[in-house]
Amino acid sequence: MHEDMKSLNPAFSRRNFIGTALAATGFAMAAGPVHAEAITTDAMGLSVGPVMIGELPAYVARPAQAGALPTVLVVQEIFGVHEHIRDVCRRLAKLGYLAIAPELYVRQGDPSTIADIPTLLKTIVAKVPDRQVLTDLDAAAAWAGANGGDPHRLAITGFCWGGRISWLYAAHNPTLRAAVAWYGKLTGEATAMTPHHPLDLAAQLKAPVLGLYGGADQGISQDSIALMREAAKAAKVKTEIVVYPDAPHAFHADYRPSYREEAAKDGWNRLQAWLKDNMA
Repeated sequence: MHEDMKSLNPAFSRRNFIGTALAATGFAMAAGPVHAEAITTDAMGLSVGPVMIGELPAYVARPAQAGALPTVLVVQEIFGVHEHIRDVCRRLAKLGYLAIAPELYVRQGDPSTIADIPTLLKTIVAKVPDRQVLTDLDAAAAWAGANGGDPHRLAITGFCWGGRISWLYAAHNPTLRAAVAWYGKLTGEATAMTPHHPLDLAAQLKAPVLGLYGGADQGISQDSIALMREAAKAAKVKTEIVVYPDAPHAFHADYRPSYREEAAKDGWNRLQAWLKDNMA
């Protein structure tokens, strides 16, 4: 069963409906041509659609039947909440989760209108403060808890930019039960927008984190992964980092040439087990 955003959120205006629907359609321009292996997950048996959380748009997918559902926050790549992220939400909903992907760049701009990655990074991504992102994720979690989600069973997963955010959120929210970070950057320069990185906060992790990384990732060094493994030992929760030796960055992104089927499928299986083990 499909639900449009008005049925998910009666206060949703027609203007917001059109704006959010257009922004969420298709894939981000900066991501390039869609790869032939892009996975499409149908919405049969699901309630799906955009919602508004105050001024924050989000895409939600959940099983159609009522009940207190375990919730997964899904955090976008640098390209925003495009069709691949929406599809990940539907995949999680098919597994019995309420999956919600907030549009975390909404105050800074629309990534779907930008045709190249350097411009996207400079004009939008670099202007998004971590504090804003964490607050918006808190709002998305609260919305889910009030709209069919079980507030006591909350998890997060994110990709690339969202992988880093997943680590940060695991150090931020004491009610979080599990996190799965896909190739999220672990170290970096401290700035006003990004004052801390996962390695800085390793000892403060409040939820178990599974990190999934590529050994051939040109942007994330194996040294930083080794440092994170060691630093996370000081946390009071378990962490695990899996490295796929031959996988590049974005190996789960089936709509891009970086996709590696074997690593992506193994990572997805590990995600399912991690969520099940920590959200029972």
